Amino acid sequence: PSTCPKGPISPQLKPLTLKCSGNSEEQETSNGLKDALSGILGKQVEELLNREENKGLLDGLEKASERVEIAKRQLAEIEKQELEARLLRNYIDQLESRASEIAETQQEISQARAMIEEAERSLGPNEANYGDGNAFSSQEDGEEGIDTDKERVESLKAALISAIVGTLAGFPISLTQVSSTTQLLLPLSLNFISCALFGVTFRYAVRRDLDNFQLKTGTSAAFGFVKGLGTLGGGAPLELDPGSFLSHAVDGAVYVSQNLLVFLFAAVGLDFCIKMRILSPFPMKRSAPRTDT
Repeated sequence: PSTCPKGPISPQLKPLTLKCSGNSEEQETSNGLKDALSGILGKQVEELLNREENKGLLDGLEKASERVEIAKRQLAEIEKQELEARLLRNYIDQLESRASEIAETQQEISQARAMIEEAERSLGPNEANYGDGNAFSSQEDGEEGIDTDKERVESLKAALISAIVGTLAGFPISLTQVSSTTQLLLPLSLNFISCALFGVTFRYAVRRDLDNFQLKTGTSAAFGFVKGLGTLGGGAPLELDPGSFLSHAVDGAVYVSQNLLVFLFAAVGLDFCIKMRILSPFPMKRSAPRTDT
């Protein structure tokens, strides 16, 4: 019941009367009890915190919390730096791989360039006329691309250079074969004429293949053998006895060696003049410009 019974209350019913109350009164009592307890606890906490011996503990807790925050920030910064370092390492690896690829490409380019230069050297004199794959197209079309007037001038220059160098090289040899200065006219004239012919032949034989050592020495050897054996044939006739054979063999070796030396000097002079651009190899390019389709 919400209300207690009226009338006199006996001492035995006193505990019952304490329990008989309304709902609103009970709620007010509980709220008041809570407020009282909270107030008491709050005061006790404040008193505990305001004590001198507890201030150091509070300061330590604050500093510890600050250190924790600093450590968290440092940890975040370290993680960020590790991420940046990882990205930078990946970028460096990519750059190294690209650098190796570039080095390989440069090596391939240098090898290809060397092959191209070797191919250009092996093309020979008609390298300017190889556009359609026919090495002798200019010769079949009437020697197109060759200026005959300039070729004649260069041939005369080659004959003059070879004659001068060969005559000077053969002058000491000619001195050993004559007894007076008037007798030098014939051997020097023969050397001059033969070396002039050799110069023209050398230019047309070697052409633009200037690195062919066998071709240059073979041309000199051919002229040396022909002139030396011709000189041997103009001497005493061969007799059928060992002495005559031995004498002609020695004389032939001497004549061939002497003439071979003369023509080798002439070949060296021609080769030097060609490489110094004093003399142009055969064929010379026509000065008129060529139009490309």
